[in-house]
Amino acid sequence: MREFNWKGVDLNLLVAFQALYQTKSVSQAAEHCFVSQSAMSHTLQRMRTLFDDPLFERAGIKMEPTLRSHEIAPLIDRLLGSIKNDLLIKKHFSPQTYQGAWRIGLTDYAEQLFAPQLYDALKSAAPQSQVSFYNVNRSNYLDIAESEKLDVVIGSIDNLNRRFLSEHLYTEQHLCLFDPQAMTLPSPLTLEAFVSVEHALVSPDGSLQTQVDKRLSKLGYERRVGVASRNFLTVRRLLLGRQLICIVPKRFAEMETHSHGLMTAATPVEVPDFDIRLLYLKSNQYEEKSICLRQIVTDIVR
Repeated sequence: MREFNWKGVDLNLLVAFQALYQTKSVSQAAEHCFVSQSAMSHTLQRMRTLFDDPLFERAGIKMEPTLRSHEIAPLIDRLLGSIKNDLLIKKHFSPQTYQGAWRIGLTDYAEQLFAPQLYDALKSAAPQSQVSFYNVNRSNYLDIAESEKLDVVIGSIDNLNRRFLSEHLYTEQHLCLFDPQAMTLPSPLTLEAFVSVEHALVSPDGSLQTQVDKRLSKLGYERRVGVASRNFLTVRRLLLGRQLICIVPKRFAEMETHSHGLMTAATPVEVPDFDIRLLYLKSNQYEEKSICLRQIVTDIVR
């Protein structure tokens, strides 16, 4: 089957046809299309060639449509209406009527902290919407963002792909977290007491050592790491009722002191701060849905 030749198809021909069909006058159609009368006459000749039909025949001062014109006129009206309303006019985003899904990628830490508040805020702004949280990390966020069409990504991600933009949400600090019912530590926490107890680690790659161990070694100290987990929830459960201490982000630590009776202490060794960032595709930066979501995330996280 031979492929259709689009070379002679011009959207302006359809616009001119509609004007001629409505006015039945070459001069009036030319005015409607903001062209000269001779240009409209030339356009009519092109239309006749394209449709292989006279389309309009002169009858006195009017151009009367042929049977073929009457047949195609409703279809051309629908086509031009669809192009105008569905293709060329950008529809405004309304959270109140939005029935789609918000797709949000979060690192484990960000999900523990912000998922419930984000859900509440999004359902308040868009009651008919759905919320889907995806677990991401520094190494897989790009693949997941592409495969799952994520709207935004939230977390400590530094190796930013050039297709993404990022906004700084806040800078996170660290605290030590432990169960005061399981062990007693001095206040303020000394370096000697810090290394005298067994440690739990939140370790994205499962490693049993971090930069903290290198700093301790330079100071002439060594700590005992008993367990490591990628998941903050697992580490919190491990701390309960056990003689374990763990360095965790400050906001997570403060949340756990309120909800599970754990206690915090300032770290006696330097632990670098880290930034929590909001990532989104450059191609979405001006989309109203993306702007709305980014504002909600910013209000919640900051």
